[in-house]
Amino acid sequence: MEKIIKAAVERGASDLHIKAGDVFRARINGKLVALTKQRLTPDQTRAIAMKLISSDEDRARIEQLRDFDCSWGMPGVGRFRVNVLRQRSSFMIVMRVIPFTVPTIESLRLPEVLGRIAESERGLVLVTGVSGSGKSSTMAAMIHHVNRTQHKHVVTIENPIEFLHRDLSCSITQREVGVDTESIAVGLRAALRQDPDVVVVGEMADAETIDTAIKAAETGHLVFATMPTADVVTTIDRVIASLPAHEREVGRMRFGEALRAVVSQQLLPEKNGKARVPAVEVMVSTPAIRDIIRDGGRTADVLNHMADGRKQAGSQTYRQHLEELVQGGVISPDSARAAHALTKPLAPGKRGGKHAAAG
Repeated sequence: MEKIIKAAVERGASDLHIKAGDVFRARINGKLVALTKQRLTPDQTRAIAMKLISSDEDRARIEQLRDFDCSWGMPGVGRFRVNVLRQRSSFMIVMRVIPFTVPTIESLRLPEVLGRIAESERGLVLVTGVSGSGKSSTMAAMIHHVNRTQHKHVVTIENPIEFLHRDLSCSITQREVGVDTESIAVGLRAALRQDPDVVVVGEMADAETIDTAIKAAETGHLVFATMPTADVVTTIDRVIASLPAHEREVGRMRFGEALRAVVSQQLLPEKNGKARVPAVEVMVSTPAIRDIIRDGGRTADVLNHMADGRKQAGSQTYRQHLEELVQGGVISPDSARAAHALTKPLAPGKRGGKHAAAG
């Protein structure tokens, strides 16, 4: 098993799939490919699950596990976020590869403005994207930027802990749900009593966590959180929709004032087919955008302000970034169109105009 995992990581795998009745598979450059020819038996898959689960208590109740998350490390290869599940009464394991080296904004080829966002004194920063879009790596890169350039106390609440941050210029406290704290909501409330400057939430998935994250930003903390939303406008709408109906008007005002930035991304294949590159949509909060959020019903107007504020604020729409990637020869026009941002081919050497960029 370890030889197969090592070979998959060396080939650039992002995920590994281990399932009874199937071969080892790995997601490489976005495609799921077979790594072996021999199919795994239910007993072999169970044995692998036992090896990956680190807690004696959890191993003892393996037959009762239905959906279980943990982390696992392999010396010299990397760390993995592990999900153990049941399918057709047998075990399946999905492993997300987490490199030992914490990525940087530069190494991930992310917009420079993310560094400036990470240096904010306070506010709520949301990093969003669908599953497998690389938002965990982007979050880690922004925290690493804080760790290198600031002198702060950073508290993370994760499920499970993914990237391990060494203390550089900052003191980094990493807490894992189920091991160090009861839940993300409980850990987030507790973090506010732990003298933090920066609080990192693994995922902002329920109304209680969203409310507590906004409160943390309101009280002068810089709060990073992820959400499984596809773009900036959807993210804003999702947060507002999560607010209780009788508090929605006040909630929009609180959210608008607390929000510092939204970074949404998706991974697209490079033109040469050797790797994937992030297409990134960035909203940096401005007085005009705060007014839109407070008013409600006009969130679609945010895109126009993002497109117009690229030079001054560093914001950008998906369409603007995709046009840039196509013009630079990084991705193909077909990949851009598949990302639902370009609706017609770009003429060579020509950028879309103001109104096209806002589309």
